[in-house]
Amino acid sequence: MKKKGYYSSGEFARMAHVTLRTIRYYDKQDLLKPSFVMESGARFYTDSDFARLSQILLLKYLGFSLDDIREMIIDDTDYHFMENSLNIQLKLVRDRIEQMQLVEKAIQDTTEAIRSRHVIDWNQMLDLIHLTGMEKSMKNQYQNASNISSRINLHSLYSQNKQGWFPWVYEQCRIGPHMKILELGCGDGALWTQNRSLLPANISVTLSDLSSGMLWDARRALGRKDNRFSFEAFDCSEIPYENNSFDLVIADHVLFYCEDIPAVCREIHRVLVPGGKFVCSTYGSRHMQEVSQLVQDFDSRIVLSADKLYERFGRENGRQILSPYFSHISWKNYEDSLLVPDAEPLISYILSCHGNQNQYLLDRYKDFRSFVSRKTRDGFFITKDAGIFFCEK
Repeated sequence: MKKKGYYSSGEFARMAHVTLRTIRYYDKQDLLKPSFVMESGARFYTDSDFARLSQILLLKYLGFSLDDIREMIIDDTDYHFMENSLNIQLKLVRDRIEQMQLVEKAIQDTTEAIRSRHVIDWNQMLDLIHLTGMEKSMKNQYQNASNISSRINLHSLYSQNKQGWFPWVYEQCRIGPHMKILELGCGDGALWTQNRSLLPANISVTLSDLSSGMLWDARRALGRKDNRFSFEAFDCSEIPYENNSFDLVIADHVLFYCEDIPAVCREIHRVLVPGGKFVCSTYGSRHMQEVSQLVQDFDSRIVLSADKLYERFGRENGRQILSPYFSHISWKNYEDSLLVPDAEPLISYILSCHGNQNQYLLDRYKDFRSFVSRKTRDGFFITKDAGIFFCEK
């Protein structure tokens, strides 16, 4: 007898407008297991399974392989996870729409050139080939955007400093009229979207990032009609601007990701005007230390980051790293901490880290969720140890 709230395989397939064969295939691929199997072998699904199927179908539509999808989704329908997942997938859809619009224009321009001049413009053809190959980076865009979103979400929900990180950073930059500004590793442009009303009208801001997907998000958030902003994808160890081009360079949690930090510092020094300012943020050794201890208490094999970023460039060693290239170096701490009363945003943050946690947590997810729920029941305190170095050329 069928249980209340459960759908047979056939009903489930009809709800999703897919074939029964598709449902069976996802089952065999360990992507979508039924919530209940009768002794007779009849399989039944729930609304939670439907939410998971929806994610699978959307990611498949966006061009991901089943192996990719298996890594991207987690068997949890808590609203925190679902909202975050849907927001990231919405960004992917918008990126795909923008990409296809660029492809459409490139095809039209190339066709018009052939029709009017009876020649092939190979530069346009190369642009077209580049655009049609961009989908290969979609998986990385998804994972990067998802990880960044999970980290920002935890801080925005539970930070005790009500000013917020990005308003605080903007305040420290002391931006004035006529300034030419370069941000390295701009992400989705949050520094500017959260402080837009404070920006002078007559400034120039160049937002750069290694990820074209991040630049799409930033451009979309800031709009194409605001002439104060321009966008450029490049590696910050090779900044494509002339000497003495900028009054201010900003690198918000960027330097510790760079392979060659001295090369990046030399480039920043080169493009700054004499007396120009460099503002770069980083962490100290105590930052989020309780989170690392939490996962270690659950499974001692887990390391949330193979690299301790603050050891590459942090509060403790940053002045020594910067001093060969800049003068008048000072540090200002961002006074804050987190008090987390809910398990899901904290778990999402943990799963977004660059360590080996998924190897040990995904197969024991329900146990881990129960463990974190107990730890957060009365509020889970997390130390924040972050701030900004101010430097002058």
